[in-house]
Amino acid sequence: MTATRWTDRLPTRVGPGVHALAIASLVSQIGIIVTGGAVRLTESGLGCSEWPHCVPGSMTPTPEMGIHGLIEFGNRTLTFVLTAIAVAMIASVWRLRRTEPVLFRLALVLLGIIPAQAVIGGITVWTDLNPWVVSLHFLVSAVVVGFATLLVNRTGRILRGEESVAIRPLPKAIRGLGWTVLATAAAAVVLGTIVTGTGPHAGDAGAPRHPFDPEIVTRLHTAPVYLLVAATLLLLVLAARDPRQRALRRAVVLLVAVVLLQGAIGYWQHFTGLPVVLVMAHMLGSALLVAAATNVWDRATGRFPL
Repeated sequence: MTATRWTDRLPTRVGPGVHALAIASLVSQIGIIVTGGAVRLTESGLGCSEWPHCVPGSMTPTPEMGIHGLIEFGNRTLTFVLTAIAVAMIASVWRLRRTEPVLFRLALVLLGIIPAQAVIGGITVWTDLNPWVVSLHFLVSAVVVGFATLLVNRTGRILRGEESVAIRPLPKAIRGLGWTVLATAAAAVVLGTIVTGTGPHAGDAGAPRHPFDPEIVTRLHTAPVYLLVAATLLLLVLAARDPRQRALRRAVVLLVAVVLLQGAIGYWQHFTGLPVVLVMAHMLGSALLVAAATNVWDRATGRFPL
């Protein structure tokens, strides 16, 4: 009876509170990327030398670990914040799981990836910050940002009483450019992790690095960015010609702003020796790029279920 009374208090429709939780999910997933970057950029990647313990025999850092232990442990504890938000998100759509199954499945994905990320984080420590594992840790977080963006779009759509995130019928050119935006943004982010794994900010002085030429991998990283810029500008022109595509136009304008800012930061950090503040800003920009590109793809293709 107690359980029944408790579930009876859960939302039966997508209201502002449910949409706010979806936004909180997106913000928190972007936030964990930024704090993870702070761990690496302060050389605190091995501030906790063990996993799941922080140090042998202790779940929390010891005074000997200093500020690096506190930074790494602080990032680990943020997992509980993400878990709390994910559980609250599932609870908010629990009674909608049959009428709005996509919302429920997306909420489950956001919660389900958290323990997987914890394991990858443990492998990162066990391998002394192997750059390939560090990249995987970041890329999984980036994928979760994409799912959280889809969740925000769908709760917003239902809240506003819209039939679909994408305005149909969608011209083939718009659909094609939507896929191009997603593919080139993904390629830029993936290649960006290789640039990072080759660069100086390893997370610890003794951490291994990729044996690649930094100049070459940087040029490879920028190649899909140029394609992304071209596809985004073309999509903006097509969306501007169709008065029905107001949401898509807003999404593309947001993507243009993110790409321009991210490009400016990227070149600035490259020609100034990769200062920590700019690298941190570029990591935030990467997360925002994933969200903005996913949003454009979602509205330009309509391929994800409602």
